[in-house]
Amino acid sequence: MDNNKKKLSLLVCGGAGYIGSHMSRMLSDHGHEVTVFDNLSTGYSKALKWGDFIQGDLRNPDDLEKALSSKKFDAVFHFSGLIVVSDSVKHPFQYYDNNVTGTLNLLQAMRNNGVDKFVFSSSAAVYGDPIMDLITENHPLAPLNPYGRTKLYTEEILEDYATAYDFNSVSFRYFNAAGAHPDALIGEAHRPETHLIPNILLSSIDQGRKLKIYGDDYPTPDGTCVRDYIHIQDLCEAHLAAIEFLETSQGAHSFNLGNGNGFSVLDVIKAAGDVIGRKIPYEFEPKRDGDSPRLVADSSKAHKLLNWKPRYGDLREIIETAYRWHKNPAF
Repeated sequence: MDNNKKKLSLLVCGGAGYIGSHMSRMLSDHGHEVTVFDNLSTGYSKALKWGDFIQGDLRNPDDLEKALSSKKFDAVFHFSGLIVVSDSVKHPFQYYDNNVTGTLNLLQAMRNNGVDKFVFSSSAAVYGDPIMDLITENHPLAPLNPYGRTKLYTEEILEDYATAYDFNSVSFRYFNAAGAHPDALIGEAHRPETHLIPNILLSSIDQGRKLKIYGDDYPTPDGTCVRDYIHIQDLCEAHLAAIEFLETSQGAHSFNLGNGNGFSVLDVIKAAGDVIGRKIPYEFEPKRDGDSPRLVADSSKAHKLLNWKPRYGDLREIIETAYRWHKNPAF
């Protein structure tokens, strides 16, 4: 840690999950005091290697009050969202309950305990079908599914909190987080796995596991969805910068986090095959509800205001870090 930087006490909600565990590790590596709050419904106890742990659920205000009153926190990171678009279409109650009601409970507990800095995991899903090739934060907000709406509603709540309560926040609109820590001690593991790169790699490791591609008639060059992939370490670096930004910036702020490069599903399969050294078979399935054809970020606002730029610009390099993890997963 830079000796000139202040050591902070930080609560990481969802710190046993993919992004949360990488964030907890990075915060700890920078000398901050980390406390993880997680219900372990989708996270992993083996990922709890950095900081203290409090088991609890966002939907239980008593759990949050216990956590927020356990020590004096400088800020809260919120990674405890349900994230599967197709599930949100089938089960909207669970998504509104966890992602909106749960977040309101968290914000209330923060206010009860005098914590006014908040970093929120939002999503590119707030944009819906894009009307520009590179999406800026000024793009119209028109989510296509309940998942995206839960993220947009939370951003709007944060704007109201900034006005009413002098509550300061950063919402990061993620494009596609990918990859693993370079030392492969932690990586991406969901139950069930719904993300493209892990599913490609798992199908290559387990020859009996079929890789399914959802949709081949999108209005894209090869008919498959186009996405922007950002390495998990780059994502966490932006969150680290957000804490410093909130020291001097009032209000509710939103930033895109992406690389600015669009890759189709078939592009990603080809790149993964290059990393692994063999072609990867796949099967097409019908489209899933709620998927946008193309989502690619313009992240220049984060470059300018957070002094942040991604270091992992090569898709193969991102996939290679993920492959090292999936060959020998630690949990």
